Amino acid sequence: MRNETSQAQKSEQGLASIPTAQGGLSRLAIARLKSAGVPVAPLLRRVGLTPEVIADPEERLSVRSQIALLDEAAIALQDDCLGFTLARDFDPRALGLLYYVMASSQTLGDALKRVARYSQTTNEALVVRYQEGNRLIISQSYSGVPRHSDTHQIEFCMFAVLRICRVLTGQNLVPQHFWISHHRSGANPEMARFVGTAMEFGADSDEFALNSTARELPLIHADPYLHDLLLKYCEAALADRRGDTSQLRTRVENAISSLLPHGRVLVEDVARSLGMSERTLARKLSDEGLNFTEILKQLRHDLAVRYLDDHKLHISKVAWLLGFNEVSSFTHTFKRWTGKTPSQMRATAAASDFVQGG
Repeated sequence: MRNETSQAQKSEQGLASIPTAQGGLSRLAIARLKSAGVPVAPLLRRVGLTPEVIADPEERLSVRSQIALLDEAAIALQDDCLGFTLARDFDPRALGLLYYVMASSQTLGDALKRVARYSQTTNEALVVRYQEGNRLIISQSYSGVPRHSDTHQIEFCMFAVLRICRVLTGQNLVPQHFWISHHRSGANPEMARFVGTAMEFGADSDEFALNSTARELPLIHADPYLHDLLLKYCEAALADRRGDTSQLRTRVENAISSLLPHGRVLVEDVARSLGMSERTLARKLSDEGLNFTEILKQLRHDLAVRYLDDHKLHISKVAWLLGFNEVSSFTHTFKRWTGKTPSQMRATAAASDFVQGG
């Protein structure tokens, strides 16, 4: 009986650690699918959601389900830049309380401080940081969700924040840099035109920077009375959200992902990036039944499959992204993992797509 109780408690703790989102982004994607005449029920079933959950704006979704839904929607719509498309076209007021507390702020700097503090009321996995200095830096990262599992949600968030900065100030703000940490095989002209400057994929972080003078830009709809009122609601919403949803495995995976293209990933470097010693990291992993070498191996495998799915990425580039010095080494390792070479895996996937398309 004691063991059953212990297992139940562990199960409840596991469920409590799953980050959730308001689901507004999922509902935007579903609306886009419906307008394109795409049946949504089969797609929802594949990602473990129901039409009833999507129809109820009060229902929160797991962030992982939202990421999976966006991947499925992008394929169905044949829009590899779905996150950007939705960020470009959506009504920012759909963000609800978060948008209005930003819009009622006095200056852009104040608004960005608000999004950094309250973003997790909208999406518990999203960590937004705002730094003031010679430049204003707005960075985003994930807590409790592996960064490598996502493309469209983070792109939506990055482009949406930039767009909201422009909407609130009435100015076409152009970032000094715009970085996204996942890789794309080529630049998207529409994205580049929207940003107004060169974009970098495969960067060390997800962030963009504005000129420091943008901090004092007044906002069109500034309202100090409304702002003070909304701050109380935001603080209450923040208190209702769960604490740190970060899970050790996803923190380790996210740290490894940023190091892989630089070559050999050392456990001491990962531990240092997480603010702990190598011995402490090993102990914490062991306590959860985890092993650093196995995490690295599984992550490389998952990333390899994801990268190979993008046929515009040359296999030599995939090998480099995964930290292999030579293509032959990557080919040998991948065949050991899957029984197929990277080229054979691509050929099999292409044949399957052809059959399904036919």
